[in-house]
Amino acid sequence: MNIRERIEQMEGQNLSSFAALSCESKGRKVIEEPCSIRTVFQHDRDRILHSKSFRRLKHKTQVFFSPEGDHYRTRLTHTLEVSQVARTIARALSLNEDLTEAIALGHDLGHTPFGHAGERVLQDLMPDGFRHVEQSLRVVDVLEKDGRGLNLTREVCDGILMHSKGRGALLSSAPGTKASTLEGQIVRLADIIAYVNHDLDDAVRGGLISEAEIPEEVVKVVGTSHSGRIGRMVRDLIEQSLNADGAVIRLSAEMDEAICELRNWLFARVYQVDHVHGDFIKASRLLRELFLHFQDKEEIFLEHGGRRLPGDSLQTSIADFIAGMTDRFALALYLRIFLPQPWKA
Repeated sequence: MNIRERIEQMEGQNLSSFAALSCESKGRKVIEEPCSIRTVFQHDRDRILHSKSFRRLKHKTQVFFSPEGDHYRTRLTHTLEVSQVARTIARALSLNEDLTEAIALGHDLGHTPFGHAGERVLQDLMPDGFRHVEQSLRVVDVLEKDGRGLNLTREVCDGILMHSKGRGALLSSAPGTKASTLEGQIVRLADIIAYVNHDLDDAVRGGLISEAEIPEEVVKVVGTSHSGRIGRMVRDLIEQSLNADGAVIRLSAEMDEAICELRNWLFARVYQVDHVHGDFIKASRLLRELFLHFQDKEEIFLEHGGRRLPGDSLQTSIADFIAGMTDRFALALYLRIFLPQPWKA
């Protein structure tokens, strides 16, 4: 028995009967010889962690564009916070931490530069629209490794694709709206728990709001401090799920309502205020101009690092290129293409 098989045996002995076991994975698109040390979900986690798209997250906006302070979140730190919250929940419910972590680390790989502003631009310009959840799956399935993809397990791919539904219900029971594994459902809620708390924390740090302005009815449920709020949300999710014998991932009705209200309040008081939204209008214009410029001049697109994969339209290739950009790369490229450069003798 090798190390991987020993780990798989321990999973079967120690995890919940509702956990996704590594040895029962639905497998990969391309069959591979299994690693002798790592389970398939551990292997997936490592592939994501070592990918180029994961490293680029450190220079992608979470909420505040190009902040000068060192302590504001980026898309990378958001991802790490989601992973921490999700793993805590998975461990408490005796679910598969490795699968949970792999989904969490990969959930935002398809996010555009400049946060949701970039996503809206591509949504408008692409004939079939654009959603970062689908792009995240495309990154791991197709774009990484020069078009070969990471060949992840179907459970991880499913969790990445189903991690978000915009501003709708936190968890929906409608068919096709939630991950097939409890681990994937955990990541969806961990994502929301992480971003409402760290976006609130960053907004307070940036002077946009104060703790005293948070609606009183929300404070009564979620608490008065950053760590306290995360703790209450996580505890509520764990306790409510355990009360359902661990077969369902859920929040209490009171906590669900409070998180939704806090999220809506953040949209009104942080995400859409002029101080924040104004920068994203400028960023949207920048990305739109890049897209339209490349659409008219394919040779310029290829010259600046774009690539065409077999069977993809030029528009799809441009969307892949722009979605993969970091904020600073997009800015530098815009300056290089559209603004005059100093003459070099």
